[in-house]
This record gives sequence, structure tokens and C-alpha cells, in this order.
Amino acid sequence: MTDFLDEPPQQPSLTDYDRAHLRTYLRLLDAADDGADWREAVSVIFGLDIADDPDRARRVHDSHLGRARWMTEHGYRDLLRQAPG
Repeated sequence: MTDFLDEPPQQPSLTDYDRAHLRTYLRLLDAADDGADWREAVSVIFGLDIADDPDRARRVHDSHLGRARWMTEHGYRDLLRQAPG
């Protein structure tokens, strides 16, 4: 995956970036639930080599996982409101 920001937008509502990265968020949540090491997750999901820039890799992982968790608590409501009825 190459079309990601180092940190997702932190708007209080669902963004186009969130919609485009729902699969990424789900993969991160699954990896966390499975107890995967963050280094493996960032390598597999984002294609980052942590040896190149470990601080950036950690920031990408943690910020996207945080946004994924936000989606499970708040952002999903926007998805439900926008779903075709």
C-alpha cells in the first residue's frame, strides 16, 4: 500500500481518507486482536521496512490503529447514516 498518509486526518467525523482506508483499518484491528507485533503489521499492511525509519513506521502504525479504533466507537455512525437504505 502506498497511498497513505503518515497520520490519518483526525476530524470528528468520517473523512474520504477513512472511507478509502476502511480495509486498512480492519486489517490493523485484526492484527491487534490477534496479538501481532506492530512491526510485522506495519510491514505487511503498509509495506514499510521499519529499519529504514522506525519512528515513522511506529507513527504510521499507531496513528492508523488509533483511527481504526475511533471508527469502531464513533465513525461507524457516519457510515450507517450514509448507507443506502
